[in-house]
Amino acid sequence: MANKLYLTVEEVASEMGVSKSYAYKIVKRLNDELAAKNFLTVAGKINAKYFYERACYGGTANSERK
Repeated sequence: MANKLYLTVEEVASEMGVSKSYAYKIVKRLNDELAAKNFLTVAGKINAKYFYERACYGGTANSERK
């Protein structure tokens, strides 16, 4: 998933090992946080960098983690 600007709900579910319905809740929560900071968001997708930062991955994509 390296070099992707946005992650889909399916990718979030796979990355976190959760159901697709729970991944929708995660994406919505993160998009709400971004919207509160006046960033534009896309329903059903999340900014990859923000996702990795908030998911305690230190801002790196899965393939870049060791």
